[in-house]
Amino acid sequence: MSDVVLRTEDLGITFGGLKAVQSVNLEIRKKQLYGLVGPNGAGKTTVFNLLTGVYQPTTGTFYLDGEELKGKTQEAINHKGIARTFQNIRLYNNMSVIRNVMVGLHNQPEFRCNPFTSILRLPGHYKAEEAMRARAKEILRIFGLEEERNNLACNLPYGKQRKLEIARALATNPKLLLLDEPAAGMNPHETEDLMHIVRRIRDEFDLTILLIEHDMKFVSGLCDEITVLNFGTVLTQGETSEALNNPEVIKAYLGE
Repeated sequence: MSDVVLRTEDLGITFGGLKAVQSVNLEIRKKQLYGLVGPNGAGKTTVFNLLTGVYQPTTGTFYLDGEELKGKTQEAINHKGIARTFQNIRLYNNMSVIRNVMVGLHNQPEFRCNPFTSILRLPGHYKAEEAMRARAKEILRIFGLEEERNNLACNLPYGKQRKLEIARALATNPKLLLLDEPAAGMNPHETEDLMHIVRRIRDEFDLTILLIEHDMKFVSGLCDEITVLNFGTVLTQGETSEALNNPEVIKAYLGE
């Protein structure tokens, strides 16, 4: 059985006459930490939008554990096992920290109860609610957020909001976790802490992680391999340090 979790074949999208992304071929293995990097406007977030059903590919396709997901809705793709965070944090600001994580748990079979049970607040509803709360606390503990669980999400400092968004995505029990600039806006101490957390969730949850990040120290410290995009096309891909030292990559980041 193949250990390839995500495979894309000539993945691309055109908006009008603009080829935003073209011919992206990725092969990411189980439990791999993989980076997608490149200058601003290179097409990185567009790739995430293609993989999560926000956009439908104009060309090519993609597979999760060998199953083609092209054409499926965002909800269907999430149920199949792809979860993501966003460049701009998208939390339920006026809900508690723990409730934000519990939202992510709702699509898990073990926490479901039928609508009739929930509407009438029968014992099954409270049992499912208690199980979800216990699981959410376990996830929050990993991120050092358990003590904050009853606070409103909007009252968390920025770095903790970033962690909460990852915790919520993790609650959907994904096979593949997409992190869009997870270290953006964090100070060096928070970034170092996040690196340890990302490794921990990869190991404890048997996760495969694909991340977009501009902090090259973060990328170098975490990712086994990377793909570098520039103007929507693949500039190079391979082992991280080798790819980052490619003269074409340096030129793309720094200019001539």
